Amino acid sequence: MNRTLGVVVLTLVLSLPGRARADQVLDQFDDLSGGSAEASQGVSATLARDAGHTGGALRLDFDFHGGGGYVIVHKAFALRLPENYAFKFDIRGAAPVNTLEFKLLDPTAKNVWWSRRRDFAFPADWQQIVVKRARLRFAWGPLGGEWPREIGAIEIAITAGSGGAGSVWLDDLRIEEREPLESDGWRPRVTASSSAVGREPVFAADDEQDTSWHSAGDGPQSLTLDLYKHRELGGLVIDWDADAYATRYRVEMSDDLKTWIGAYSNTTGSGRRDYVYMPDAEARYVRLVLEESSGGDGYAIREIAVKPPSFSESMNDFFTAIATDAPPGTFPKYLLGRQSYWTVVGSIDDISEALVNEEGMIEVDTRAFSIEPFLYANGALITWGDAEITQELAQNALPIPTVVWRHDHLVLRITAWASGGLGDSTLYVRYRVENAGDTPQDVRLFVAVRPFQVLPPWQSLNILGGVAPIHVLEFDGRAVHVDGGRSVVSLTPPSAFGAASFAQSLTANFLRRGVVPGEGRVDDGFGYASGALEYALTVPAGGAVEVHVAVPMRDGAAPNSAALDPGAFEKTYERTMAEWKTRLGRVEFQVPKNEEKFVDALKSTIAYMLINRDRRALQPGSRTYARSWIRDGALTSTALLETGSTQEAREFLQWFAQYQLPDGRIPCCVDQRGADPVAEYDSDGEFIYTVAEYYRYTHDVGFVQEMWPFVTRALDSIVNLRAKSLAAEETSPERDGFHGLLPESISHEGYSSHPVHSYWDDFFALRGLKDGAMLASIIGDEERASAIAALRDEFRRDLYASIDRTMAKHHIDYVPGSVELGDLDPTSTAIAITAAGELAHLPEPALTRTFDRYYEHMQQYFHDATLDEAYSPYDLRNVEVFVRLGQRERALDVFAAMVADQRPPEWNEWQEIVWRDPNLPRFIGDMPHTWVGAGYVHSLRSMFAYEREDDRTLVVAAGLPWEWVASDTGAGVKRLPTHYGVISYTIRAEPPNTVRVRLAGDLAVPPTTIVVQPPLPQPIKSVTVNGKPVSSFDAEGVAVHAFPADVVIEY
Repeated sequence: MNRTLGVVVLTLVLSLPGRARADQVLDQFDDLSGGSAEASQGVSATLARDAGHTGGALRLDFDFHGGGGYVIVHKAFALRLPENYAFKFDIRGAAPVNTLEFKLLDPTAKNVWWSRRRDFAFPADWQQIVVKRARLRFAWGPLGGEWPREIGAIEIAITAGSGGAGSVWLDDLRIEEREPLESDGWRPRVTASSSAVGREPVFAADDEQDTSWHSAGDGPQSLTLDLYKHRELGGLVIDWDADAYATRYRVEMSDDLKTWIGAYSNTTGSGRRDYVYMPDAEARYVRLVLEESSGGDGYAIREIAVKPPSFSESMNDFFTAIATDAPPGTFPKYLLGRQSYWTVVGSIDDISEALVNEEGMIEVDTRAFSIEPFLYANGALITWGDAEITQELAQNALPIPTVVWRHDHLVLRITAWASGGLGDSTLYVRYRVENAGDTPQDVRLFVAVRPFQVLPPWQSLNILGGVAPIHVLEFDGRAVHVDGGRSVVSLTPPSAFGAASFAQSLTANFLRRGVVPGEGRVDDGFGYASGALEYALTVPAGGAVEVHVAVPMRDGAAPNSAALDPGAFEKTYERTMAEWKTRLGRVEFQVPKNEEKFVDALKSTIAYMLINRDRRALQPGSRTYARSWIRDGALTSTALLETGSTQEAREFLQWFAQYQLPDGRIPCCVDQRGADPVAEYDSDGEFIYTVAEYYRYTHDVGFVQEMWPFVTRALDSIVNLRAKSLAAEETSPERDGFHGLLPESISHEGYSSHPVHSYWDDFFALRGLKDGAMLASIIGDEERASAIAALRDEFRRDLYASIDRTMAKHHIDYVPGSVELGDLDPTSTAIAITAAGELAHLPEPALTRTFDRYYEHMQQYFHDATLDEAYSPYDLRNVEVFVRLGQRERALDVFAAMVADQRPPEWNEWQEIVWRDPNLPRFIGDMPHTWVGAGYVHSLRSMFAYEREDDRTLVVAAGLPWEWVASDTGAGVKRLPTHYGVISYTIRAEPPNTVRVRLAGDLAVPPTTIVVQPPLPQPIKSVTVNGKPVSSFDAEGVAVHAFPADVVIEY
């Protein structure tokens, strides 16, 4: 489904034929001719002419009214682009901090390139923005990433980050033609203020580490690089001589050797290698002004390299370049261009969550720094790159992850959990060093505090992963304080602590020598300080030593005195384990011991849902998707209801209902800014469905009455949306295929670039009308119930008539996903069967063909490595479809394959996108993605039991494999909530040809009928229920009309 945040967009249009020339003015905004403003629902925007930097300016006044959205100011023009260029414009503003975007659109307007500046603070005074070609990235479109040769529009966008209201002024838009970017391969001409004999400046840039430039004396010196022409560059890499380096120096730039501009300074140089960050730098000459040497014997540089613009396009690019030079394991794996997977750690009751990656690095909160372990033994540093790494969960299911390093005879176990209430939880970490050798081992454990998130940089939707600035590190003898806020509290007394600014050196460089940096406090103006706690340990032979660390999950807080007690650490761990075990044991699925992975994954998924939840808001993730969608919340709520959690679903509905829009529509999404007004028309039906599901599981009539005003307005919204579509048909006869449907929307991700009539929306609307009629009857409004039922029936007729017409129009033999595209989208169509309950009404043989084609495709994917790069485990919901279609073997095939794709498998979670190559550095959504997880819960639960609403039947065992039933333990479930009451049952094969099913619980039979559909090697021959023969069976299943019941099936 659509995850796009709203944006404020300015599209500037101008007729400028031909190729761009150097410094060509595109628009000085002296008038507003040809411009117009357009705003999304809930957002207002106006354009005005105002005083500019020179002459006139365009002023955009906007107001997001507490939510997201976008504004567009539009003109179209044609411009051919040179090989290299830079766009420039002047900007000032009186507006909240948001994201500033600059976009190029090709003449088709389907391909977009952009440059984004997150958290942009609009300057009160005029400031020029320069967008170089190297800063542009392909955003979307069918081209897939080629550089644009000509464009048809420019967009300057304000993405609603913090939202709010304000004004932004734009002036003097122009394009500058530039020298073509050159690849590496050239070396600068080097001169110096002095040189020792045989140590001339040329040796500083000869690509040889065995030669070097050395000044002739001490005191102020300089080294100048001639780049031959004005160039764009990204920075420098300087390799100093170990005995003659600058402790204080500056970097300056010039185009004429007369006027010099400062670009960088270092007052704490420590030699070795310096990385000089110079984003957007341009010059003909670069000069090092050397002010103070390390030993009073001058300066020596072994090699200096001028780096291209890509070196510093972003801070993530800068640290990637640094990591590429370092031994593997020194930096997070993602800085080596390799995917890294993670899980979430948090308390049920708090809104802050930590992330733990598969290498044992822990990001303490959103956009925050990480703590990361290193070992030093036998004179060498041991990193994640040196170890054999595995992962675990406590009791294989509880959300208490452990990462295990194994290196020779040493084992390091990193375990993390959280405990505490709202705003008062604490992250706890245990570092356990084990010695499998037969002699004691001296080991140093370093716990580094570093400016990196667990989230990789390609996780760039709604949040940017990668680096996380640290300006100040200070140690008070017990705790490391980061930027005056969050603290890392060492519950185990450390041997030492040391910190370093980026300019001094990377902490990892000290750790490789077996020491920590020498400072107890650093203040890094560059913003990338790091430090490490040191623990000198002697680990006995065959024994272990532990180090305990705590991190309060809110800034400026410290654990209370009980949490600082070493004895309380273990008590907290045991209490947290017990709480999770109880919380996840409300429903107990029974499977053979060697198949417990499937049940463990369900328990972990429920735990992750509760951790991702912020107060009453159900959210599919803790980072990229830390927002609350009604569609995710609806299916997550039902997963929680199915497994015995009712309070979370109730509170979610109460919370979400307060954001209902003035026209009655349920918003697609709510976040800290409020309701997102983007038009996605599945929301009304999903909200009504969730209210009805809550009632079906709880029979809480009082809650239905509480929600009824919101439900009626959502029903009215469905009626109004349908009326809008019907009105459009009167003026557009060609819209016959859309008759009676909801209007076009982008609620499906595949339709975000162009709204279409999505049957996903319509099936949820139908579900809402079905449930609306039921809920009206529940509260005693029979007149309203009758009217809604009539509308339900009319809408169903129109929906299926549209499907028939769409199939004929596109000459297809499957159920389409949308009217306009006639696309095959089984995972969307699945909703019609699972949530909407329309299996009996969907057209055949199109329905069968839809899922035949899906199964054939997935079989090809799992067995043909050349087919497709990725898939989404949203497909897990198709397992339930196969169960309901009576295709048990297909259900089990897809189910097992997708469980096998969990990464890492021990953490029982899915990301949104599964790439075939697990190391591929690509966007994967969030982890754990609990809307994906909801599909898993629904599917596993359906294998044990599902409701068939048309005839009020509870179908049990329809998806269980024969191997489970034939095992020594058999299979079953305890305390499973259903629409009709609570059921417990066991099913077990008894030699030679009998299966026994024992049913118990709290069901009313009749009116409910239980149908047992066990996996059998042969057709059913006879059945007894409570010792009496019955004839209510066929070859596939048994209808049971007694409860409790002991059902014996002979085959």
